[in-house]
Amino acid sequence: MAQIVSEVLNNPLLRAYFFYASLLVLKMLFMSLWTGTKRMKTKTFSSPEDIVRLPKAKVSTNENVERVRRAHLNDVENIPIFLVISLGYILTNPSYAVTLLLFRAYTLARYIHTFVYAIYVIPQPARAFSWGTGYAITIYMAVSTLSYFW
Repeated sequence: MAQIVSEVLNNPLLRAYFFYASLLVLKMLFMSLWTGTKRMKTKTFSSPEDIVRLPKAKVSTNENVERVRRAHLNDVENIPIFLVISLGYILTNPSYAVTLLLFRAYTLARYIHTFVYAIYVIPQPARAFSWGTGYAITIYMAVSTLSYFW
């Protein structure tokens, strides 16, 4: 076990993976808290059991809450797939510089996606470009991994 840990700590690709994976996981965790905070501020909840002890709260939708929730849902749909294929991609022994660029670009694209969708709404195609960047990187890694192991 100690040898495995040592290999992970000494492998620059795995170190980069765990660094950027941590940034993406923290972002997803933050989105959950942000959605809950928005619900509390607007007193709008999605389930009746959530309002039992909140006299002024109601079960309804609020566009501010929904926008954050949809950004979070988009993360949930995209980030786990990236995390899985990134590990496979690392097994192909790719260039460190290229891999680091892909990890950075993907992470930045996901943060920009949230920014233009839920923080400071910018009209399309800003959100589409940021989502598409991450999607293209994921496809590239998947095809590269598939072709390597084929």
